[in-house]
Amino acid sequence: MSQVADDLTLQRSGETLALKKTENRFTARPQQPEVMSSLAQQVAAECLNQVPVGSRTEAVLLEFEVSDSANLTAVMDQTRDRPDVAFVSHVYALVDNPGTLVYLADDLTVQFADSVSDEARQALAQGLGLGDETHLVGLENAFIYRVTREATENPIKIANRLIEREDVLAAEPNIVVYSALSYRPSDRYYPQQWYLNHSGGPGLAQGSHISAEAAWDITRGDRSVVVAVADDAIDLNHPDFQGIGKIVAPRDFRNTDDFLPLPVRETDNHGTACAGVCLAEENGEGIVGIAHGCALMPLATTGYLDDRSIDELFDWAIDRGASVISCSWGASAVYFRLSMRQQAALSRAARVGRNGKGCVVVFAAGNANRPTQGEINEQGWTKNILSGTTKWLSGFAAHPEVIAVSACTSLNQKAAYSNWGQDISVCAPSNNAPPGIWLQETGYVSTAPVINKALAGKGIFTSDRVGNKGYADGDYTSGFGGTSSACPLVAGVAALILSVNPHLTAAEVKRILEETADKIVDEGTDPQLGTRFGQYDGDGHSKWFGYGKVNAYKAVLAAQQKAQSPLSITRRLRGSNDRQMSIPDNTTEGVTSPIRVRDDLAILELEIKVELEHSDWGDLEILLLVPNRAAVMLQGRGTRGQGQFSRTYDFTTTPQLKRLFKAPAEGTWQLQVRDRAAGDTGVLKFWQLTIGLGT
Repeated sequence: MSQVADDLTLQRSGETLALKKTENRFTARPQQPEVMSSLAQQVAAECLNQVPVGSRTEAVLLEFEVSDSANLTAVMDQTRDRPDVAFVSHVYALVDNPGTLVYLADDLTVQFADSVSDEARQALAQGLGLGDETHLVGLENAFIYRVTREATENPIKIANRLIEREDVLAAEPNIVVYSALSYRPSDRYYPQQWYLNHSGGPGLAQGSHISAEAAWDITRGDRSVVVAVADDAIDLNHPDFQGIGKIVAPRDFRNTDDFLPLPVRETDNHGTACAGVCLAEENGEGIVGIAHGCALMPLATTGYLDDRSIDELFDWAIDRGASVISCSWGASAVYFRLSMRQQAALSRAARVGRNGKGCVVVFAAGNANRPTQGEINEQGWTKNILSGTTKWLSGFAAHPEVIAVSACTSLNQKAAYSNWGQDISVCAPSNNAPPGIWLQETGYVSTAPVINKALAGKGIFTSDRVGNKGYADGDYTSGFGGTSSACPLVAGVAALILSVNPHLTAAEVKRILEETADKIVDEGTDPQLGTRFGQYDGDGHSKWFGYGKVNAYKAVLAAQQKAQSPLSITRRLRGSNDRQMSIPDNTTEGVTSPIRVRDDLAILELEIKVELEHSDWGDLEILLLVPNRAAVMLQGRGTRGQGQFSRTYDFTTTPQLKRLFKAPAEGTWQLQVRDRAAGDTGVLKFWQLTIGLGT
């Protein structure tokens, strides 16, 4: 299985992605920020761009283009030999998504096996030319390293060499890709905000709003509840964002010395519109946000999705008291799997934020009319840039601890562009438009497969940049939309929930939103893909709408009732089975390990820990056999890795388990592990069942 380490395969959370080098581009990081200008003038290539890695000025990469691709290697070598240059790298593209440029930073993350001592770890790092070791909080035995000038290989090669070692569980270089906002509309006060409340009219189906007025009878939001809106920029001079205590901990990650995330570029319009939907102040003029009584933490992102940028963004929100984090963006790639650090950052926010109760993290599902994760047989794309079986993955929206939001229309139908799939938690009203918006905006696909028919649905009226800049002339726009608009609407409802019950965990807020959603039904056929996913399965979930359209009143009422008479966990039971059992190769029966529970109280919390060893995790299916109920698939085939396997499953990380909430616990529970492919073997070592019981 061992192979020569190269720089054309990228490790990403256990998956291997194929890369190719661009023909005439490279990057260089100066030793000091002050030499950036002189370096850009002296290198024998045209400086195209400055690519930030996080908000630290000393980490900016300069992107160069040589006029003759035959000279690329020579120019890179000359640049690498300069004493004022710390790091030089090729610029890459993903083979399966050639329009996505991948920039290589000079740090990488390594997770070691438990058996590796501090001395052995440090010796290994030093031998590879790695320095500045920093422990990655949130991931056991994981460390971040800087690739020094003494390193003989680039971070991708080093990571690929490390992953071949038995004492290394994972190794990933930090890569940088452009972020893509979920929506940028192309066209141009409370009565116009139909999505909050309406009593009918042209283009409005009954009940296609979110029942905001009834929710406001309970709460209009509390200033102690802070919603972080992370986006391109937010016009804080807008009347909708004025008020005592309205703005909390603003930050501009584009500029180390600037804490005001104001619009700078002509295109910096998206964040103002998103913030208006969620938080526009009730001041007698303009519009109102769904959570207008709550506070706004405006955050301008770098526009890039490297590990450090994501760390800094979410840690800022966590450390400065954000209750909810609204993210109307995703990666500009058809297939984007989160790195270890990015997964850890989201989990850290969802678990550690808000003094251990967790920040409610909300992500837009995206606007490509594609699954958040899955395969589509693509055809009809310009220049066949996508064709045949194509894997799609929206890594941020697919993270199990976030709330992924799809979009429905003013007619209670699927928005044609909205991404969909099993990861969707809820949907929220937005506009309608043809698919392909997100892809066209990246600049990598000129035209997506078109729909040659009218698509009915009203646009979203919200705040716009003050004056003539922005989406429309004046201070407001009537044509906003996309899942970008649906996302902050749900984030605002989450803020109202926490305004009446601040003791809820992030996972409980997510559950309330899902359990109180309206089960809208769309019996139509997708005009582009021919699918029909507007119904709900046995678990009450729809691929198009999640658990339904968010209902602000029902959600706030449920949170209030929970505060008045909360579920009471009277005891926690913990059982384990450490009898080691060989996992038979290539069978449907597998091996089962039992744990007996003798208490018949309702299940309010559930956690399953599994430890096993296997030479190919991708062969395995792990199921929980529940007394008197259908089995729950904890882990399906396809997980990359080998050797020691340790996982924890609960209501948050494994949504399928939520069907057991409030079910009786009594009976014999069994863990079943099945090896479904020939050639590899393993051992189930241990599993543990922890149940919070109560009434």
